[in-house]
Amino acid sequence: MLTLTNITKSYPGKKNAVENVSLSIPRGEIVGLFGENGAGKTTLMKCILGLHRYQGTITLDGQPLDRKNIEKLSFATSEHTFFPALTAKDHREFYADHFPAFRGKRFDALMEFFELPTNKKIGSFSTGQKNQFEVILALCQGADYILMDEPFAGNDVFNREDFYKVLLGILEPEETILLSTHLLEEVSAFIGRAILLHKGKVVADRSMLDLEEEGKDLMTFVKEAYRYKADRVLKALDKLTGEE
Repeated sequence: MLTLTNITKSYPGKKNAVENVSLSIPRGEIVGLFGENGAGKTTLMKCILGLHRYQGTITLDGQPLDRKNIEKLSFATSEHTFFPALTAKDHREFYADHFPAFRGKRFDALMEFFELPTNKKIGSFSTGQKNQFEVILALCQGADYILMDEPFAGNDVFNREDFYKVLLGILEPEETILLSTHLLEEVSAFIGRAILLHKGKVVADRSMLDLEEEGKDLMTFVKEAYRYKADRVLKALDKLTGEE
C-alpha cells in the first residue's frame, strides 16, 4: 500500500502546488491522475518519488520511502531519465546490474513491440521513441508502483492504442500504475480508478465501476467535478464576433 497523508508542496512566492493531499493506493490498481495544466499532477508524483521536499508523510507498506525501498517505485516522464549517450543494450545491462527484480524478458519484448534499435544511442532517438523507451525502462525496472507522467507524448494514436492492450496483458497482479494524462477518452477503458486534482487539491476520487453503475463515463464525471460550463465557448464567440 502506498499511502500519502496531508501532502503539501509550496514554492517560494506562489500558492501551494499541492495542498493537503491524502491518498491510499493498494497494489494491483491502474489509477488515472487527472487535472488541468498546473493542477499539481507532476508535482505530486515528484513528491512521491522524493524529488521534491514536502510537508506530510508518504509510506510504502507502512515504511518511509528511502534508499531501502525506493526501487519499488519507477517513473516514466517526458522529461526523460535515461542516459542519452548510452544504447538500449547498455541500459539493459545497467538496469540488470542495479535492480535485482529487473524484467529482462519484458524489456526485450517491448523493444521488439516498439521496433526500437538496441545498438543506437538513445539521444539520437525521435521524441516519440524516447518516450517509448522511457516507458519500457519504467515497466521493466521491477517496481511495484509505476508512475507515468504524460508518457505517450509524441506517439500516434495507433501506437498508443496498441500499447494500452499490451500493458494490460503484461502487468502482474501486484503491479500498480499511476498514470497522469490528458487523454481521458483513450485511457478510460483500462483504468480502474480516477483521481481528480484541481489547484493542488483532490476534488474527486472514484472507481470506474461506481461510475459505470451510475451510468456515467469518465468525461462526464470530470466535467461535473470541475463544474464545466458548457456555454463558455458560445459566450467567448459572442464577444469575439459581436459588433463593437
